[in-house]
Amino acid sequence: MTSERRPTAADVITAVADPDSFVAWSTAPDPAETAEGYAGSLQLARANAQTQESVVVGAATIGGRPVALVVGEFGFLAGSVGMAAADTIRSAVARATREGLPVLAAPASGGTRMQEGTPAFLRLVPIAGVVAAHRRAGLAFLVWLRDPTTGGVQATWGSLGQVTAAEPGALIGFLGPRVFSAVFGAEFPAGVQTAENLVRVGVIDSVVALNEVRAWAERLLAAVVDPDTTEPGGVDAGGAPANSAAADEIGAANEPDGWECVLATRSVDRPGLREFLDATAAEVTILSGTGEGGRDDAILLALARVGGRRAVVVGQDRSVGRAFGPDGLRTARRGYRLAAELGLPLLTVVDTEGAELSASAEEGAMAGEIARSLAELSELPTRVVSLLLGSGCGGGALAMLPADLLVAASDSWITPLPPEGASAIVHRTIDRAPELARQQQITAVQLAHLGVIDVLLGTPGDDPAEFLHRCGREVAAGLAMGSSTPSTRRVSRFVVSP
Repeated sequence: MTSERRPTAADVITAVADPDSFVAWSTAPDPAETAEGYAGSLQLARANAQTQESVVVGAATIGGRPVALVVGEFGFLAGSVGMAAADTIRSAVARATREGLPVLAAPASGGTRMQEGTPAFLRLVPIAGVVAAHRRAGLAFLVWLRDPTTGGVQATWGSLGQVTAAEPGALIGFLGPRVFSAVFGAEFPAGVQTAENLVRVGVIDSVVALNEVRAWAERLLAAVVDPDTTEPGGVDAGGAPANSAAADEIGAANEPDGWECVLATRSVDRPGLREFLDATAAEVTILSGTGEGGRDDAILLALARVGGRRAVVVGQDRSVGRAFGPDGLRTARRGYRLAAELGLPLLTVVDTEGAELSASAEEGAMAGEIARSLAELSELPTRVVSLLLGSGCGGGALAMLPADLLVAASDSWITPLPPEGASAIVHRTIDRAPELARQQQITAVQLAHLGVIDVLLGTPGDDPAEFLHRCGREVAAGLAMGSSTPSTRRVSRFVVSP
């Protein structure tokens, strides 16, 4: 932190909550005080921090939406969590679960309270349990980490957010650098435990300043809490998809050429996932990587409203200009888990010429990640819509295709290898790639005839903007028409006969 004064819990509540909306909940009573001089330390801490304990809890509204707040107070014995603070946190999260409230947690702490020893340390365990129960109940647990958040706090409720941000320059880590220096006689490497570095490596999602936290929380709550709506030009939940072309309406003479489809999807001007979100989505919050220390920007994960419909979006981002590795699919699987936890439909966007082919990808279990992605998608307990925007190549594409509704650009394609690779295997030369593209039944139109694809969207052609809006209408309709259980069609569509 570069600021001279560290924001207090009261500062955070004022910045985040709607004016005059915060109602404090009670703090757990102190345990028996055994450490010499500890009672005096508590009295001094209360006088200095103007709080009863190192955490302040209560209910408020953010943008009119009811939430529970759990906010650390670093000015109270360095935000350390003793038995009373631990019980207060646990009670507050349990109450939020009972009342169906999302939680915004804002810890600032050096960890467990040394004056209370092991009994305080052990009370961290139930905190993790109550947060897990809150998430199992389908409720949001959002975390904004403050400077500093370390030790047992970061190892429990600080690391259990479905979405996690931190304030600029915040020290975030397991072991505080002062303790590291004392124990090991060396300085901890500079910059590792900063918020900015943790975003870069996929531990947390974003850096958000205090004056931006309310907007950040509002956007997230709008994406996961607000009721679905139908935006102008959208499709009502019971309506049929609009402006789609059925496969049986396309005669054999008008079916696109496979090789021409491949070339069309390789155009640098082809709209991809980013353009789709810009054109069709609102309240978009892009998350950073796996949340567990891995990041691959070739896979994009976001919470958003597509055509007014809440969704988790996982897609292959062609703008990155490279194949994705195993961490990309771990990021995708994080999205699958988010959809299941929050009870939100999932949109997968397929647009890749294949997953990364490298030694590091093999050592990172690429094949295993594809298999696990397929298995999790097949059983995901929420609605799944897949949008095939362009290239659908190899196991990398396959990992995101199982869906209750599969919609596709009419010039998109699916194949086990790029046509050049297929040509090299069959003919020992890449020169016959066009021939293989025409032989392998790779086009979306052909796959629609086979029953794999449900809706054909046309092509970007001369009007990419209209194409993207058409994609948005079809996707919104698909997201609205689902149930909470996997359909047999999600996997049976792939049992086809040529």
